[in-house]
Amino acid sequence: MRKLLSIFLVFPGLLVAQKQALTTFVNPFIGTQNAGHTYPGATVPFGSVQLSPDTDTIPMLVNGQYQKDVYRYCAGYQYEDSTIVGFSHTHFSGTGHSDLGDILIMPSNGAIQWNPGTESHPEKGYRSTFQHVNEHATPGLYSVFLDEPKVQVKLTTTDRVGIHKYQFSTSKDNHVMLDLTHGIYNYSDKNVWCFVRMENDTLLTGYRQTNGWGRTRTVYFAISFSKPVKNYGFKNVKPSSYNGFWRIFDVENNFPEAAGEGLKAAFSFGNESMVMIKVALSPVSIDGALLNLKSECPHWNFDAYAKDAESRWNEALNMIQADFITPEEKTTFYTSLYHTLLGPTLYMDVDGQYKGLDQRIHRADGFTNYTTFSLWDTYRAQHPFLNLMVPKTNADMIQSMLAHYDQSVHHMLPVWSHYANENWCMIGYHSVSVIADAMVKNNPGFDYKRAFEASVTTSNQRQYQGIAAYLDYHYVPENLSGNSVSKTLEYAYDDWCIAQMSNKLGLDTFSQIYVKRAQSFEQQFDPKIGFMRPRLSDGSFKKEFDVLSTHGQGFIEGNAWNYSLYVPQDPKRLMEMMGGEKRFIEHLDSLFTMSLPDKYFAETEDIMRDGIIGNYVHGNEPSHHVPYLYNYTSQPWKTQSCTRMILPKQYKAKPDGLGGNDDCGQMSAWYVFSSLGFYPVAPGSPNYALTSPSVTHAILHFADGKQLEIKTKKQSAQNVYIQSVTLNGVPLELPQITHSQITGGGILEITLGPKPNKTLFRP
Repeated sequence: MRKLLSIFLVFPGLLVAQKQALTTFVNPFIGTQNAGHTYPGATVPFGSVQLSPDTDTIPMLVNGQYQKDVYRYCAGYQYEDSTIVGFSHTHFSGTGHSDLGDILIMPSNGAIQWNPGTESHPEKGYRSTFQHVNEHATPGLYSVFLDEPKVQVKLTTTDRVGIHKYQFSTSKDNHVMLDLTHGIYNYSDKNVWCFVRMENDTLLTGYRQTNGWGRTRTVYFAISFSKPVKNYGFKNVKPSSYNGFWRIFDVENNFPEAAGEGLKAAFSFGNESMVMIKVALSPVSIDGALLNLKSECPHWNFDAYAKDAESRWNEALNMIQADFITPEEKTTFYTSLYHTLLGPTLYMDVDGQYKGLDQRIHRADGFTNYTTFSLWDTYRAQHPFLNLMVPKTNADMIQSMLAHYDQSVHHMLPVWSHYANENWCMIGYHSVSVIADAMVKNNPGFDYKRAFEASVTTSNQRQYQGIAAYLDYHYVPENLSGNSVSKTLEYAYDDWCIAQMSNKLGLDTFSQIYVKRAQSFEQQFDPKIGFMRPRLSDGSFKKEFDVLSTHGQGFIEGNAWNYSLYVPQDPKRLMEMMGGEKRFIEHLDSLFTMSLPDKYFAETEDIMRDGIIGNYVHGNEPSHHVPYLYNYTSQPWKTQSCTRMILPKQYKAKPDGLGGNDDCGQMSAWYVFSSLGFYPVAPGSPNYALTSPSVTHAILHFADGKQLEIKTKKQSAQNVYIQSVTLNGVPLELPQITHSQITGGGILEITLGPKPNKTLFRP
């Protein structure tokens, strides 16, 4: 029998007991500044509600022109800001484009002001200054003291309900603002319509419909107040030219309903010193929001809700119990794990109903429905992590993708979808990667045949992103579809994933078709220069070409130096094309040591200096597998030194601690995997590439009750090279470990040292 850590007790089928209070080691402020674009508010794992402060209201467009500063507010919050506009209930974590920021609420007092004011003059609106010393966040709980109205704010959530607690310091003219015009990446026409209705003096219902990244997005809500509203008013800041016969009423003062494009509201509580508010959201209806409110929030005990949220996070974070040399590393690890579990997000009412891509109401039958699929990012590591640690949740996400496919008039799986909308952001059809990874790793939670058929149909949708040209030419010509090289390379990888599904199902004919399609990456390689290069429809390579530029060279958010290494499914063939192992290693070496001047990525918003090491762009996803490519050569120790170098350089326990957008957990999932010592280079394969772990000790608790214990010997900042590695006492002969070996459990023991063991993993 394996020896367990003394702090654990064994119960049938489950390892539980004295779980660590891991919320202590999470810092939700990591990545809130600049490129990180995360938010520090309250939510629960995969929660529908992400309740967080928004620190400014910068519009996307000024005089019809894109305003670059809006990019900094993708998550609504900037750590360096000194004011808070209010607390909204939906946010993306770390995306490079954005939406949401729904149902903003802000406590205030004194005279009612209908505009938010500005950062330089917060007194001219309902905005407030705040101090970071008075701001605290742990998973499931956020608190801040607002200076101007002198209000102590506490926020927590359930899955579908945001809970506010406002403690006013004054005893008169206390009120709460509701701003339905507020949003993230806002512009003048984003709000389509809003409706509110005072059901009684403690209950408000309504909805908000927007046209943004999700072009037909409707959020229904039910807002319950702990104290009766004494007076209330509505203001339409974007009045319609036609008001019908509603003009016979005074619709702005104590009138029980209002509608319009630019709706705001104020609710007065007089001398009440403490007010709680519960905001339930629904994708379906006002009745759905009321049901969610009743089911999840039946009482007014704020501390009980906060404790439950904390307990849920502790349970989720305790799936991995890890120790490190320094407290900073531990904080960064658990913050990364926290980010990895923020999304995709729950998208259905407690009765299983949700709005589908077809804008009809559906009911999830036998699965939990999710949204927020940033698949160009998350297929690489975040979904493989979920497939490893919470396979049932990942299978439900796949079932949600299949529901999306069933509702799609284009007969396609999700590309980048949220809130019953496909926004078509980025390239590839990477749902098939998530599906293939789950099938190859024997996740039983969905219909393999149905998923395969949806993948094949998606891969042949000729209207989408150059697929017609890809099928006709066996590559995407740049003159027919931009970012052509990236598209060809990513379609080739996705086709390899479909080939793996075909093999799993024993469909030899399909396997042959997709194996051939997966070789399309060869068409993009120019042997004369040793890089992937755009081709034209006449077969010639693009003449004007710069291997360092990220703009107009056939690549999306990357350059040829990085993207030429994007053949994760077949590194050996890539090595042959590049002229053999020696030249391949030279290319990899140069990537980490050369200098990339700013001019080469100045026009690419998602690439910033902080995320670059040499010419290796870790702050953006296409290169995340690259440090592991040394494992396919005779110098695997370079993977070990590279990943141990990247971990502290690109991830730090401070607000600007991420070298790039977290992109719905992908950056963070890379950190979690690499800290543990293995990484899924090609999801859809059962293999993970090994590297030097940064943990001193870790235990992975799998859903079936098994566990893998990772023990490292001689761990230090200098000892970054693997000297030996055994699984249950048996040496691993290759720099890889399989999914079944990991989930089978036992002890993975790794001894480290200051110099490479060049005889290890030799053929």
